[in-house]
Amino acid sequence: KQVEAMKRVLESLNLNIVEMVDENATLDGGDVLFTGREFFVGLSRRTNQRGAEILADTFKDYAVSTVPVHDSLHLKSFCSMAGPNLIAIGSSEAAQKALKTMQQMSDHRYDKLTVPDDPAANCVYLNIPSKGHVLLHRAPEEYPESAKVFEKLKDHMLIPIANTELEKVDGALTCCSVLINKASEL
Repeated sequence: KQVEAMKRVLESLNLNIVEMVDENATLDGGDVLFTGREFFVGLSRRTNQRGAEILADTFKDYAVSTVPVHDSLHLKSFCSMAGPNLIAIGSSEAAQKALKTMQQMSDHRYDKLTVPDDPAANCVYLNIPSKGHVLLHRAPEEYPESAKVFEKLKDHMLIPIANTELEKVDGALTCCSVLINKASEL
């Protein structure tokens, strides 16, 4: 039902929809990190190589690299974009190993923002014309040490979000967000 509901919304916005029809392919949004330059796709329990291949076939203008995900649900369980060239990354061994893989596969050098708590690295970056750099991140009462790291981003409007209840069912900030870059007539 979730897929059909999203499809209807995207159709109502006149957006191009590509459907994966290969029954052997799996691709979960939590495993897809778009940097604005390229895609990193986490190979996890919910995303496989065939799903990554279909993504690469769909977005031919962008490099698509796969990153093995161990000990986490998704790639974005421990990393996400925190700015136009900034990757927020958790400090666990698995997160740092994934970051190293990403750095080896990319021709671009990203800045990194390392937070002590892997779940706090899942944040939502927005570039809003009237507001500038906006970052939704986990609230200080949930991850106080990670919140201190985010507070160092002086050029961002920081919006702390409590997510404890959704985290209980593996919901992260990016899981609860669908970002659409569409003209303002909406």
